[in-house]
Amino acid sequence: MGVIEPSYRPIVLLSLCLRGLHATRMFYRVRSDKTPRVMEKGLAALISPIPAAKRAGARVALAGLQDSARHILADCFQHFEIETVAMAAEASQRLKQEKFEACVVALGPSAESVMASARSSASNSRMVLYALGGSARQCMSYSKYGINAIFQEPLDRSTALKLVRATQTLVLHEFRRYVRIPVITEVVVAGPGNHRFTATSQEISSGGMSLHSSESPSRGQPVEISFALLTLPRIWVRAAITWRREKDQLFGIRFDPEDERRLRIKDWIDAYLED
Repeated sequence: MGVIEPSYRPIVLLSLCLRGLHATRMFYRVRSDKTPRVMEKGLAALISPIPAAKRAGARVALAGLQDSARHILADCFQHFEIETVAMAAEASQRLKQEKFEACVVALGPSAESVMASARSSASNSRMVLYALGGSARQCMSYSKYGINAIFQEPLDRSTALKLVRATQTLVLHEFRRYVRIPVITEVVVAGPGNHRFTATSQEISSGGMSLHSSESPSRGQPVEISFALLTLPRIWVRAAITWRREKDQLFGIRFDPEDERRLRIKDWIDAYLED
């Protein structure tokens, strides 16, 4: 006679399997109510966003500076996480070959060749150009290179830091936060009665300019101004005096919104700020 296998084993095994499945469901239900699953934590770690690559820092060339001035300016720029690179006789050549966001040039015999190299370079033609030493009038001889700002000598750390703070958004290419461009150039101002005088620009925007002059034009006075900027040929545009600060010999003008010639200034600013 053949051996008959007991019929209860599969039933017992099935019962154990069902109990195990029920227990597993209860375990995961309790776990999901109280704490995240370990697997979910691991998955979250795997799919966490990849950090963005760090942007390369801005560099400023220090051309022909004495050690004392170089140390002060390096400290001022470092305050805004801007790297400085000291240069001597090789400045002109390096500005043709390397990319910099700005350059501080000590006014002297080699200053013009350094500025010419910077402005003729495809990489550095729109860099922020600082002059060290000399007056605004002396800088007029370099106006065709579009000097943006001047560090006065003797160099004082507090004053230098203020100038770096005022212009660092340009150096860092944060143009959306910067609507005025510091630039020094000669401006001819023609007032009523064909009275003319010369002023020096301080800042320019698409809407107007701030100017320095020993003259004291009256607020609201209509004028016509003429100037040239780097790639912008000489232009005439109507304007009006909007404010004066006599103790600083400064005044501001607003371009006439009806004068379409002002659009050439806006186009130049847009191109200057182009990345």
